[in-house]
Amino acid sequence: MVKRTLVRLRQSRLCGDAFWALLGQLASALALLLGTRLLTERVAPDVYGEVALLSGWVALGVAAFSYPFICAGMRLLPECAGPAQRSQLQRAVAGLTGQATLLALGLLLAGGGCYAYLYRAPAAPFLLAGALLAVTVWREFGVQLAIGGRRQRRAALWQTGDSLLRPALAVAAVGYLGAQVESILAAYAAATLLSNLLWCRLGAESAAGDLAATDVRGLVGKIWRYAWPLLPMELVFWLNGVGDRYAIACLLSAADVGLYAAGYTLVNEAFNRGAMVLLRTFQPAYFQAFSAGERRRAHAVLRLWLYCLLAGGGLGLLALPWLGDWLVALLLAEPYRPVAALLPAIGGGCLLHALGTLWAQPLLAEKRTRVLLKGRLCGALAAITALPLLILQYGLPGAAWANPVYFGIEALVLALLAKPWRLRDGESLPAVAEPTAVVPLRAPA
Repeated sequence: MVKRTLVRLRQSRLCGDAFWALLGQLASALALLLGTRLLTERVAPDVYGEVALLSGWVALGVAAFSYPFICAGMRLLPECAGPAQRSQLQRAVAGLTGQATLLALGLLLAGGGCYAYLYRAPAAPFLLAGALLAVTVWREFGVQLAIGGRRQRRAALWQTGDSLLRPALAVAAVGYLGAQVESILAAYAAATLLSNLLWCRLGAESAAGDLAATDVRGLVGKIWRYAWPLLPMELVFWLNGVGDRYAIACLLSAADVGLYAAGYTLVNEAFNRGAMVLLRTFQPAYFQAFSAGERRRAHAVLRLWLYCLLAGGGLGLLALPWLGDWLVALLLAEPYRPVAALLPAIGGGCLLHALGTLWAQPLLAEKRTRVLLKGRLCGALAAITALPLLILQYGLPGAAWANPVYFGIEALVLALLAKPWRLRDGESLPAVAEPTAVVPLRAPA
């Protein structure tokens, strides 16, 4: 029986999806780490910090304005009956995403123009950040809809190609144009544009059937109903993910932002990618068992997920004090070496963030997204309170130690709200219930 199960698993489409998802995560992580090493060799911490700050605004535009609609399209795509409905859904998602992106671009350029006027700063970085925002939304639209259609190979290769092109063109631009913020942002935008053009051409499909305007308008309502609870939640994710960079910029300097962002990238890539693999492995099985009324099996899946996370994250956290100096020496240039002392605190925050996401799974399974939002808001309020206090008191180490403080508070509140240790009753969920909003882990841009 075990042998037959293993054979079926090996032959199943799920196994292939998992392979390409894991390959995409690993390849993207390696490309990002290699690119960080090459860039820090050629770029001073203050320039790297300015790029990180502008990239954070790009991430906000993608996450809070466009990603909820893209996520809705990814969730609704498997429910389409045929090519005609898929084309209608893509048109509806593209329309809403385009409108949201235009709003984000307007706010970014208006804010950048005011900043440039008040502080006599160049406006070119904000214009390039706007271009990067537009092509990044385009990439996310294609990648996430490919995932929704279970085209994991296409999504993984698109994501990996973009991750490889960005640092390669950035290093070339720095070599030819100098270590400037404008050259790096222009290289990022050009790399994503090239990747998008390549994969859109390779994946071009002709729309089958007529695209009735009434059908598209009907889909817009479904997309909005799915997406609107995600809008404030994405903002909270952004605040908890990259808000510390702006607190450091206001209270310290751009060079400190560069040091912190480089160190955070190293730790977050290890912890977040590992947590993402566990999320994509256990979350579908947990939701399936929960929806089928098999609550004991769902509880067992959640418990196994917790054991795996604690084992892997605990080993990583214990290794950071011993391997931190070696990792920084291997992956960062000499001016960034002082950040090694901050890695254990950042790692603790990443592990607590992953635990909070795990403990919140019963809320997602029961479709209590408003309660989940309350827990996330508690984490955001803790971050707003803890970051300035600890930075003013301890400087850059205070920003690192704020991570386990506010992520720990968020995880504790989510655990109290969700009560993951409680075994739910055996009643299955209604078949007409709204689709569950699956909220993934986030990695700073």
